[in-house]
Amino acid sequence: MMIRRLWPSIAWALIILVLMGVPGTYFPSVKSFWDWLSPDKAVHLVVFGVQSILLLHAFREQYFQKKKRLIYQSSILLISILFALSTEVLQKYLFVGRDGNVWDFIADVVGVFIGFLAYYLLNYKKMKAKNRIQ
Repeated sequence: MMIRRLWPSIAWALIILVLMGVPGTYFPSVKSFWDWLSPDKAVHLVVFGVQSILLLHAFREQYFQKKKRLIYQSSILLISILFALSTEVLQKYLFVGRDGNVWDFIADVVGVFIGFLAYYLLNYKKMKAKNRIQ
C-alpha cells in the first residue's frame, strides 16, 4: 500500500512540472545575486520544501525506525535533489520560453533542506517516543 502514501508526492511532483513548464514570460527573471531573494525564489523554496515533506511523510514508518532512518533520509534527499536538477534541465532544454538557472536549482535544494528541517521539527516528539519503544 506504499502507492497510497506516495500519491500526494506524485501529484505534487506533477504540479511542479506543470508550473516549471509555464512559459518564462509569465514570471520575473533573475539577473544578479541580489535578485536571488525575489518572490520567484520563495516559490522554489516552498514548492520543493513541500515535496520533500510529502516524500518524508510517505515513508514515515521507515523514518521513525532508528536503524533505517539514515537510508531513507539519504534516498529521499537524493531523489529530491535529482528531481530539482531535472526540472532545471527540462527548463533549459525542453520547456519553451523557460531557462534553467543555477540560482533556481540552489533555491530548490535549500527548499528541500527546509522541508527536511520542518518535517523533523514537526515530528520530533513522535520520533522520540518511537525510539524509546524500540
